[in-house]
Amino acid sequence: MSTIIAGRFQLQDEVDRARRALADAGFDAGRISGFYLSQPGQHDQTPIGGDHLQSPGAKETPKGVMEGVATGGAVGAAIGAATSPVTGPLGPIVGGLVGGHVGSLFSFSKMKERGESEEGSSENRVPPREAGMLVAVAFDDAGMTDRAVDVLRQLGAHHIERADGNIVDGDWADFDPGSRPQLIA
Repeated sequence: MSTIIAGRFQLQDEVDRARRALADAGFDAGRISGFYLSQPGQHDQTPIGGDHLQSPGAKETPKGVMEGVATGGAVGAAIGAATSPVTGPLGPIVGGLVGGHVGSLFSFSKMKERGESEEGSSENRVPPREAGMLVAVAFDDAGMTDRAVDVLRQLGAHHIERADGNIVDGDWADFDPGSRPQLIA
């Protein structure tokens, strides 16, 4: 694993200029990568597309659905049984089904708002990387970190971050678009 410093740019021309400037500053051209990062949720990291198999804000939803169905079904069946002299033998069954359906709506109360922290997790606290052009450079000498950051800043890079990984032949082979960036102040 090497140290990687990456910065965001707006235009392809800026990316090309940054790649040349990093090479001119002594960085190996084969360990410089420039690429477009698509919007969060559009990285096709899972077999069905997207970034996650389950929405980070909906982890407690299945539990909420089960609690709601059980509670609503029991209440509905009890009401249906109490009204069975009027509704007949189907009263408890229909009451239980309607109560279970209405109770399942309780799961909405278990969903999190965007940015709200998940219990026991910090997954929803740090905003993901925004879409845009990235230029990244990998190196093994820790003394080159400041030089890489300076070059990117001089060229107007935004959201400069540090990561560990491998860039081979201009490709950041182990880049994870869903990982949380470690921004450099």
